[in-house]
Amino acid sequence: MNWKREEPEAARALVKEIARLVEGPLRLMEVCGTHTVSIFRAGIRAMMPPGLELISGPGCPVCVTPTGEIDRAVELARRPEVVLLTFGDLMRVPGSRGSLAQARAEGADVRVILSPLDAVAVAEGEPRKKVVFFAVGFETTSPAIAWAVKEARRRGLENFYLLPCQRLIPPAIRALLSAGRTGVDGFILPGHVSVIIGRAPYLFIAREFGLPGVITGFEPLDILEGILMLLRQKKEGRAAIEIQYRRAVKEEGNPLALGLMEEVFRPADARWRGLGSIPSSGLLLRDGFSEMDAVQAFDLPYEEVKDPPGCLCGEILQGLKRPPDCPLFGRGCTPEAPIGPCMVSSEGTCAAYYKYGGISA
Repeated sequence: MNWKREEPEAARALVKEIARLVEGPLRLMEVCGTHTVSIFRAGIRAMMPPGLELISGPGCPVCVTPTGEIDRAVELARRPEVVLLTFGDLMRVPGSRGSLAQARAEGADVRVILSPLDAVAVAEGEPRKKVVFFAVGFETTSPAIAWAVKEARRRGLENFYLLPCQRLIPPAIRALLSAGRTGVDGFILPGHVSVIIGRAPYLFIAREFGLPGVITGFEPLDILEGILMLLRQKKEGRAAIEIQYRRAVKEEGNPLALGLMEEVFRPADARWRGLGSIPSSGLLLRDGFSEMDAVQAFDLPYEEVKDPPGCLCGEILQGLKRPPDCPLFGRGCTPEAPIGPCMVSSEGTCAAYYKYGGISA
């Protein structure tokens, strides 16, 4: 990452203050995959003083999507009457029956789209096909997916379906903390998700678990300031949820976006890679839109599938392991030939370690 002219001096001042406040071993988790990539690109891990460790969490939606969900999408894509639409990162994620990219190579009609509304346009343009959008994402993309569902209804499209695989970040953090295995001392909380949900959904981190959290932006100085704010809380013996990213995040989030999500979706238990089933951590279509649910319309059963032998994606997503700890990392598993999803997605921890020289980090 190229620093702006005035930033190195400001960064040095922040790093100096961070070092002054570190008095013992501390582990801070960046929950968002975009933070993970930004930290690597800017070399922030190398700037941290001894005793301060930055670990990655379950903040990559492609990575936390379990193999069983990928298998359902691949099975659906291979049906001749179906056009399956998805975001690009999902194409190469391995399932137990191949990937969507392999299904397309075998003749399945699988297409990459850039926006949920693109799925509506495809459905309108191909009325003889059953168009299914494989909807993977966090709170950031869920309002746009909700809008696409409403738009398909408005246009009277009876061939538009959603394969819902959205996940919610706060319940995943609760599951991590309740498991008591990660040993986190504070959270660098995701900026993009927080633009939608605001501050309140994270308050349990401080109130129930006594840990600080800071909603942080993605520029290098944002991240360094967020780390400093966490350390100041620790120094003062406080546990609160603070907002560093105030230029984008409001206390209440985005009420319009939240209203769209509430109108179209309902919370439901959902499976996460590495974390298992987490209560109220997913989104399913409400009864008023259930005819668009691909799981019901195509009678798609779910089969539990274990990760490939040796793959540590599940442990990495919990902050229990680092990519270099995985016996497959950089050997059998590379971005060109991925075995686990953490090496596929642009937000995946393994991909970030591999791309930005973290093999020995």
